[in-house]
Amino acid sequence: MADTAFAENEAKSPEPGALAPPGRIEGGFAVDPTRRLAALAGHATFAATERGDDRAALVAMQVAPGAPPRAQALSLLAVTSLERVMGPLGQGAAPDAAGQPAWFVVCRVPPGPALWPANAPAPRPWSDAELLDCLLRPVAAALETLQARHVTHRAIRPDNLFRPAQGEPVTLGPAWAAPPASFQPVLFEPPYAALCHKAGRGEGSIADDVYALGVTMIVLATGRLPMAGLSEAEIIRRKVDLGSYAALTAETRLSPAIADLVRGMLAEDPDHRPTPALLSDPDAARARRVASRPPHRAQRALEHGDMVIWTARMLALALAGDPEEAARLLRTGVVDRWLRRSLGDSALAARIEEACRQRNSEAEADNPRADGVLVARAVALLDPLAPLCWRGVALWPDGLGALLADAAGDAQRLAVLRDLVESEAIGVWAAARPERCDVMVLRADAQHHHSLLRLRGWAGGLSRLTYALNPLLACRSPRLGAGMVVRLADLLPALEAVAAPHAAATPPLPAPLDAPPIDPEIAAFLAARLEQRIERDLALIADPADRDRAARAQLRLLAWLQRRTRAPALPALAAWLAAHLRPGLANWRGRKRREMLEKTTGELVRTGQLPALLALLDDPQARAQDQADAQAADEAVRAIDAELQRILEARSARAALARRVGREIALSAALVALAIAAVAAAMA
Repeated sequence: MADTAFAENEAKSPEPGALAPPGRIEGGFAVDPTRRLAALAGHATFAATERGDDRAALVAMQVAPGAPPRAQALSLLAVTSLERVMGPLGQGAAPDAAGQPAWFVVCRVPPGPALWPANAPAPRPWSDAELLDCLLRPVAAALETLQARHVTHRAIRPDNLFRPAQGEPVTLGPAWAAPPASFQPVLFEPPYAALCHKAGRGEGSIADDVYALGVTMIVLATGRLPMAGLSEAEIIRRKVDLGSYAALTAETRLSPAIADLVRGMLAEDPDHRPTPALLSDPDAARARRVASRPPHRAQRALEHGDMVIWTARMLALALAGDPEEAARLLRTGVVDRWLRRSLGDSALAARIEEACRQRNSEAEADNPRADGVLVARAVALLDPLAPLCWRGVALWPDGLGALLADAAGDAQRLAVLRDLVESEAIGVWAAARPERCDVMVLRADAQHHHSLLRLRGWAGGLSRLTYALNPLLACRSPRLGAGMVVRLADLLPALEAVAAPHAAATPPLPAPLDAPPIDPEIAAFLAARLEQRIERDLALIADPADRDRAARAQLRLLAWLQRRTRAPALPALAAWLAAHLRPGLANWRGRKRREMLEKTTGELVRTGQLPALLALLDDPQARAQDQADAQAADEAVRAIDAELQRILEARSARAALARRVGREIALSAALVALAIAAVAAAMA
């Protein structure tokens, strides 16, 4: 049964026919863009149905541009039936409310209203029994199910927990249509995740969900939000300074049973938090006591800006927030001296000193990249729980892809992230905290990211890396117009749709047909999505010196893609490619062959089969035969020229002989005439 409270928030539908008709996506789900529902998990949400059962109440959450959905979670949960979790049922492209293609993730309608909807009045405080039976046990069971499938939730908060009525168990809301924890308020995140950019928090661990559940229990037990009115930075600072439990429960009284549970769930070290399986038995979870040493406080505080620093964790937080000043404090020895004299931790001071010595030996004094490496290493040494902090940007390594996607168009942030990849800072960070991560894996990842960035031409760079790290990021090529291209199979239909309105155009071609179909952004998308290496063809495409070879390389890639994806006929795209291939026909030497190619090209364009067009225009044997015929013709012409030259030379010799014989005949005739004249005179 559809959720009545949820359905009541449905927006008014526009006039019939005003918007695009419902579009079907993967799995046969249909999204109705005319029926907008209340926002769900931070997303614009629309009504959806399933093929064969139009009565099924489903919702489709629209994925925001630049915030790709969680590909791994969607893949692992796609065919799984989850209890107490609004798992994903399908995903795909369909028209949005404006009629433009968008990506949607489909789930079932929530079973009831949210526990505390956004901007709603504070709920009544829950009793201990209700917290345990309706919240803790069902959510712990749901997290145990997710953990068995190697998936985290990362969106546990009161406005994303639903139940049909009071006294009923809750259901976890959806968390799949955006990067993990990107909509999660810092209040519900551990300090080491809250410090990160929202797009760079990464998948995290199930212990992060246990932490968010603990905060949710405090909120529902008290009927109010802790630390209300404080900024995000102040909330993080208080958690680091006082500890999460003390910061969240200040001026709050919890029952001993709930307090014991929450204290363990909010442990600073994620390894010290109870597992979901243990939380399913609250008595056992309460009995589990993990001894953790409180952070050592210095005898004298270190003042940095408006921060008063008493612990190594607070110092790490201060350095991460002001990287330029942090580099100065580290290089001048201020940090080292405070650690030794005030905090009394000579071992930690020695490691910081070694990091500074290594930085000074590897780079000159004024080197921002070397300073960035130093600060990242120092923060990890001071607080092994801290994320990678690189020149003012904090992230977890597996959040790099979503952070790159989010930074599109922000030149300054992209430059910082490029510097991070080129410095292989992920490997540096991992080496500083080997007990908390797999150093070899992270170092290999950092080297792989750097290798993609170093690839020359259209096959590499930040675009290639961004698509490689975001399997469900739509291609951002302006050549595609409003087309939604997320998977390889989507590319050719999108290009066909772009070319179709101009299929009959003649030179000069209108935009966008005045340039070949593949541009640098599509090239990066293809390089990231294809299993085979296409760097050679992409290098040919990017070479402006030989337009014919570049056009044939484009045809080769797109023909291979049509054959692989079994795409239908593409006459408009074939005409687009043929327009850029036609000037190259002049390179064929044989006139009859050229005429045949021009005629056959026109016929194949109408069929829309790119492989056949490729076989015609990029046939090595035919080109070799054309060259051989041209060479034979050239040799025949040279033979004729030589014969003509010989004829000319022989004609000159005969003319000279004739002139000599003529002179001799004339002389003989003159002598005869003189002789005759002499005889005549003698006889007279």
